[in-house]
Amino acid sequence: MKKSTEADTAMSKAAVKISSDLLSNPLCEQDPQFLKSMTALDTAMRRMDAFNQEKVNQIQKTVIEPLKKFSSVFPSLNMAVKRREQTLQDYKRLQSKVEKYEEKEKTGPTMVKLHQAREELRPVREDFEAKNKQLLEEMPKFYHSRIDYFQPSFEALIRAQVAYFTEMHKIFGELTEQIDQPGLTDEQRERDNEARLSELKALSIVADD
Repeated sequence: MKKSTEADTAMSKAAVKISSDLLSNPLCEQDPQFLKSMTALDTAMRRMDAFNQEKVNQIQKTVIEPLKKFSSVFPSLNMAVKRREQTLQDYKRLQSKVEKYEEKEKTGPTMVKLHQAREELRPVREDFEAKNKQLLEEMPKFYHSRIDYFQPSFEALIRAQVAYFTEMHKIFGELTEQIDQPGLTDEQRERDNEARLSELKALSIVADD
């Protein structure tokens, strides 16, 4: 999303730069009609840039920032998993110690050590069971909440895009009315450009590659 907004911003800034360069072209001083067209183009590009910036700001607030907050949960979540894993290792180690004494001959010293090992195991087992229960309850809730969390951001993204492209349709529609030559199709314009290019290539000052 961040790359998308950066690309959108770069695109609209480049469009403004193009229209600005065309408007400052010396031809505008020589041809009033060309000046009128380039002024209309420059105005349209600046309006486009302004609406694009508004869209980018909206996406920043409603999509990028909420997703950053969502991702900030993961470090603490990972830490909880690591704490459970560490407690599990301690639990296994002490459980193995208890089992070792249980397998030995039931002498007085062995029974004392077995009792001590069981007492040492008990709080660790309870700690592990509590951590494990918490993760078993909360992890599915966290996993299933991701769609509900993202849905408003997704809807906001669509609305921002709809608002932007609605304005773009209006801006470029108005621009077309200002600078378009009525009655010409794109194919006719392409043929006209090719004919002019052929005339330019025929000039003696143009190198023949």
